[in-house]
This record gives sequence, structure tokens and C-alpha cells, in this order.
Amino acid sequence: MEFIAANMAPLMFGSLVIFLLFGYPVAFALAANGVVFGLIGIELGLLTPALFQALPDRIFGVMSNDTLLAIPFFTFMGLILERSGMAEDLLDTIGQLFGPVRGGLAFAVIFVGAILAATTGVVAASVISMGLISLPIMMRYGYDQRLATGVIAASGTLAQIIPPSLVLIIMADQLGRSVGDMYQGAMIPGLVLTGLYVGYVALVAVFKPAAAPALPLEARTLRGGKLFLRVLTTLVPPLMLIFLVLGTIFLGIATPTEGGAMGAAGALMMAILRGRLNVSLLKQAMESTAKLTTFVVFILVGARVFSLTFYGVEGHLWVEHLLTALPGGQLGFLIVVNILIFLLAFFLDFFELSFIVVPLLAPVAEKLGIDLIWFGVLLGVNMQTSFMHPPFGFALFYLRSVAPASIKTTQIYWGAVPFVIIQIIMVGILIAFPGLVTMGLDKQEKVNTDLIEIVVPDGEAPEDSPVQFDEPKEGEGKPAAEGAEVPPPAEDDAAKALEKALQQDKK
Repeated sequence: MEFIAANMAPLMFGSLVIFLLFGYPVAFALAANGVVFGLIGIELGLLTPALFQALPDRIFGVMSNDTLLAIPFFTFMGLILERSGMAEDLLDTIGQLFGPVRGGLAFAVIFVGAILAATTGVVAASVISMGLISLPIMMRYGYDQRLATGVIAASGTLAQIIPPSLVLIIMADQLGRSVGDMYQGAMIPGLVLTGLYVGYVALVAVFKPAAAPALPLEARTLRGGKLFLRVLTTLVPPLMLIFLVLGTIFLGIATPTEGGAMGAAGALMMAILRGRLNVSLLKQAMESTAKLTTFVVFILVGARVFSLTFYGVEGHLWVEHLLTALPGGQLGFLIVVNILIFLLAFFLDFFELSFIVVPLLAPVAEKLGIDLIWFGVLLGVNMQTSFMHPPFGFALFYLRSVAPASIKTTQIYWGAVPFVIIQIIMVGILIAFPGLVTMGLDKQEKVNTDLIEIVVPDGEAPEDSPVQFDEPKEGEGKPAAEGAEVPPPAEDDAAKALEKALQQDKK
């Protein structure tokens, strides 16, 4: 019992890992660990029974979190766009545009993957759409199976890092930062990662031309003015929707939740204009949105129950001491954390990593002076590998479900390996060049509260005053001696003194 009492935090964490490895649902594994170890802690005298009285308030905090409202909006928007045929039209048009170029279909898949990421934000929708539409065409014209499957899976996971990503919404919530800042910080890294994918395909096309052939002339049905008009009518609506959602968020006109609502309305309008909106499509999108949102909220509730007990037994201090004692300071911390996330991503998806691991890492990162927006984007890129890891990557499962039987599962796994390596390289680039994330963010001026001095002319602060003052030093605040000259009362009251001090600190 003494051993348990002295090691409650590591035992809790180890027990959670065991539960997850046995395949128990994450939300219930988290909650069960929190409750069981909470009861053990009460029995051992480490915690008080009043601990569990905080549970209703913490769960209500999840339900009243406005930031999480963006999740159903963006999910609904992505599902409506995917089911209304936008992905099919984009792949057909961009495929015709890049058709004459060697590797053109692979370039088209990456380009469309980036557009779908910026409009849908849902990995499953992107991978399944491109797998159904482009994979048979790529196989028909002689593309290497590994290259074709790898490009489709990797391009679909761009929805992880390019806004409006669900990962970034949850990451911002867990790190206590603005979703808008997280979106802005992730935009350039997302585009750089897209460029790395393009660069890899270009190298394959140069050194292995048989693996990425150009479309034959008879397959290029659109040419000249017809192709130009088709590109215009196909690309303009999604680009306008991207500006409607992300542009208004970046300009400060709308919050991410409001931007998601406008995006959902815009997706419905696009489906209506295409003549593809019907009751069946609407019902499917609403059911899928409700399932995903419920899944996220249940995990978050379970995480709150777990963290209540974990923090009660000072687990956060155990994690902090463990990580701050690493050699190498910030760099050592970042290397170890990224290796940890990479390994955990073999078994956990990004929701589980965000709710279990990130809250434990954030306080340590902040204590080491690491910018949490940059840290969040860095972890987001790393977590992207959770969709691509053989053999458990969800993007690989999604692709396997729609790929022809002639494509072996091992081919899909080997096709993912180069893109996982590219994602790891991107993690290294972000560590080496943090300005890729932070250069677009507004630098808010910090006020040094240590330099603020409030002078009270006479007497004490009222009992109901929200500002409390220190006790007067020796010789201060005492009545003047009889006959002594009393100085006139200070001209500025507390509010004016505070304003003056803030102005001086600003200068």
C-alpha cells in the first residue's frame, strides 16, 4: 500500500495504457481509471471525498465550451461537400489540367487533397473520395501501386494540418489558445508539407518514369478553352468557400465557430446549386456529424474524469519533473516528446493523443518558454503520422476499404512509408525554423504587472473593492504628529494611477 501511495501517478498512466492496449473504448478507459484510482486515493488518505464533487462542474464545462461547437459545423460542411460530388469534379478537372505532365494524376491528387483539406477538414472523406475516384484511373494508366496508394493516403491526411482541421480545434482547446491563431500558424506548414509531397512525386517521375506516366492523348478529353472554362467553374466555388471560412477567421471578422456555421451554410448552397441536395444526403451527413461529435465529447468527458484524479495525486508534477530533468533543455524536451508522440501514434489516434497526452505536455512546454501555438502545430504535424503508420493507420484502413482487390494490403503499407518519412522531415523543419508558424501571428504586447504601482492617498481600500493592497510599511499610513504639516491628498485616484502606470509600461 505504501508503494501504491508513493507511485499513484505512474500507476494511473500505466494502467491507462494497458486498458487501451486491450482495446477498451478510450472514453470509458479514461473515466474508469479516474474513478477507480480516485477511490483508492481516498481510501489511502491521499484525496478527500470532496474531490468527486468537482466532477459535475468539470463535465458541464465541456458542454458549455463554445470552441467545440466548431467541430460539428466543419464536419457537416465536409460531409455535404464530399457527398455532393465536389471531390469528383475537382479530380476530373485537375487531372485533365495536369494530364500532359508525367506524374500528372499524382499531382492532381495532391492538389485536390489540399483543396479538400481546406474545405472539408475530414480525413476519412478525403481519402475515401480520392480512393474511389482516382485510384482506378491511376491503375488503368499504369501507375505504380505503391506510389498511387501512398499519394492518395498522404494527400487525404493533409486535412489534419491544413485549416479548418478538427485536430487544430481540439489542440487549441487543450492548450488554452485561440483557434484562429492555431489556424493561422498551421497554414504555411501545411502548404510546405504539400510542396514536399509534390517534390517527392516529381523525383519519382524523373527517376522512375514508368511509375508515374502522363495521360495518353485519347484520355485528355478537355483541351483549350473548354478546359479553361471547366477549371474556372470547378475551382471558383470551393475557393470562395475557403475564403468565406478561413478568410473571415484570419481577418478577425468571425470566430472559428461562426466561420464553421458560415461554411456549413455555404456547403448547403453549393449542393443546392449543383442539384445534388436531397433528404437522403442531408440525413447521412447529419447522422455522421452527430456520431463524430458524440465520440469527441465522450472522450473529452472521460479525459476530464481522468485528469481530475491525476492532478489530485500530483501527476502533473510527476510528468513535469520527468520531462524538465531531460538533458538538452528545450531541444531535448522536443526530441523526446516527438519520439513519444510518434511511437504512441502506432496505437492511438489523434483524438486520444490530444485528450490524454497534450494536457500533460503543455504545462512543461510553457515552463520551458516554448510558444504553445508553435508547439501545437508541431504536434499536429507529428500526429498526422498516426493516420499513415503501417499497420494501424486509419487512412490506410479507409483506402483498403475502397481499393480494388488486385491491390495487396502490403502494397498500401509500403506506399505509405515514404510519406511518413516526409512527415518526420517536416517535424524537423518546424523545429529548425519555428518562424514558419510564428511569423504570421500578431505579437500582443505584454504588460509587466511587477511595474504597476497603485498609490492610495489615505485610508484603506473599501471592503468590497476588487483590488487588495499590501499592509503599509513601517512609518507609512500613520497619522501625522500634532502640529506637523499634512501634505495635500494626491490628485490622482487609484484608477488614474493605474492608467498612468500602464502607459509608462507600454512606452
